[in-house]
Amino acid sequence: MSFGAAITDAEGLRLTPEEKSLFQEMNPFGFILFARNIDTADQIRALCDDFREAVGRNCPITIDQEGGRVQRLRAPLAREWMPPLDHVAGAGDQAERAMYLRYRLIANELFELGIDSNCAPMVDLARDDTHDFLKNRCYGFDSKTVSGIGKAVAKGHLDGGVLPVIKHIPGHGLSTLDSHHDLPHVDLTQDALEQTDFAPFRALNDLPMGMTAHLVYDRIDPQPATISPTMIGLIRDKIGFDGLIMTDDISMKALSGAPEEIARQALNAGCDVVLHCNGSFEARAKVLEAAGEMTEQAEIRAEKALAMRQKPAELDIPATEAELSALMGGQVYER
Repeated sequence: MSFGAAITDAEGLRLTPEEKSLFQEMNPFGFILFARNIDTADQIRALCDDFREAVGRNCPITIDQEGGRVQRLRAPLAREWMPPLDHVAGAGDQAERAMYLRYRLIANELFELGIDSNCAPMVDLARDDTHDFLKNRCYGFDSKTVSGIGKAVAKGHLDGGVLPVIKHIPGHGLSTLDSHHDLPHVDLTQDALEQTDFAPFRALNDLPMGMTAHLVYDRIDPQPATISPTMIGLIRDKIGFDGLIMTDDISMKALSGAPEEIARQALNAGCDVVLHCNGSFEARAKVLEAAGEMTEQAEIRAEKALAMRQKPAELDIPATEAELSALMGGQVYER
């Protein structure tokens, strides 16, 4: 079976007949959920079933559930977490274990609802002037710390039967602009980036899936990384990431042009699959048509990623919560 080279979303709480027909015809690789798709636990499970029935397979369904400001699932469906950077600071030298436990609990929440992928770990390096949209979502300010925590976060997902999506490859922490609205530029040499922002991605280059950064690395290539053959080549050859590369949302304002045009640019640059969110039904259909089917190599990476979905290990939730609370001095969740 050939997968469509796109991950897309739905308008509401259940699929419409038109959406079912479109997804059946175009067979997108997977789907992503947003707050507008979330009401009750039973409704979420039913929507996930809708997606999988439409494409006729156990397709991956992902979400942004970092905890803190970026989490689509909220109480009472899920725990309300403090921002990752605050969590790391509170855990001190036990941050790797604490973040493993945090994301093991998150993975359990997701899996119980039929969601088997999460757009985390985020291993962008924070700086003092990193834009506020990103900064407290980071895990730290140095590559060694971020790499260790990123590995723990990824393991927490995999142990819970959830595929982690590492982001934003090859590094978003130098951005002083919000790529949802503007196109950030980075003015560091490749040699400098190799020692800093690229390093956590190199340390986690065996993960199943990665999400691109909508940034221009001026001293390497004038195009945004998502649509740059040079930058995608660097991700493959220098960082050594051979997992499935998906774009960040191609409807973000950092990229210019019609979404279907950006989809083709990203795939031509070497991305395996495009992520398109928050568009109209007509825009979604155009992107799915433009994306077409995955290349043979992308299909191999997709199958390899899916093979990493494992049955969750048993989880003693009270014991996990108690251990995490002890590591954090009792301050675990957002108040």
